[in-house]
Amino acid sequence: MASTNDLKNGLVLKLDGGQLWSVVEFQHVKPGKGPAFVRTKLKNVLSGKVVDKTFNAGVKVETATVDRRDMQFSYMDGEYFVFMDMQTYDQLMVDRKAVGDAANYLIEGFTATVAAHEGEVLYVELPAAVELTIQHTDPGVQGDRSTGGTKPATLETGYEIGVPLFITTGEKIKVDTRSGEYLGRVNS
Repeated sequence: MASTNDLKNGLVLKLDGGQLWSVVEFQHVKPGKGPAFVRTKLKNVLSGKVVDKTFNAGVKVETATVDRRDMQFSYMDGEYFVFMDMQTYDQLMVDRKAVGDAANYLIEGFTATVAAHEGEVLYVELPAAVELTIQHTDPGVQGDRSTGGTKPATLETGYEIGVPLFITTGEKIKVDTRSGEYLGRVNS
């Protein structure tokens, strides 16, 4: 249990009959008259749904212990992603549903944060940007060097994104894992 005065970004609360909600933003408000309150923006850990919720100041809220560990992605085993804990070398099989969109950017050897609650994996989080190699993209036509145009490109993970016309097959690029956008070339 914690008080609303202890809220901080990233803290996971157990609300509405055991649902897990992560604090995205919070603001303590002391109006001119009336009691103080805390305005929060909460994100459902499993569904990703974001809601606004207001608590009276000083109210007790139940917190959930979420174990966040950096683990290395090893390989795919059917519908499961196998991660290895770098301290203990234990292997953990994670369901595709828990991996979510991170699956589009995972290649062997990548380090990701695996968050679990009471032994159940909640989600897998990647860094904001990752470096991946272009597996295939159509060559740009001479004269297509202008800015603004994009073409589809398949990454080494099999995921397809839009890249500028001057990018060629085999180049290493930086990709935003939150939006799937091209961020730039990686100079080797």
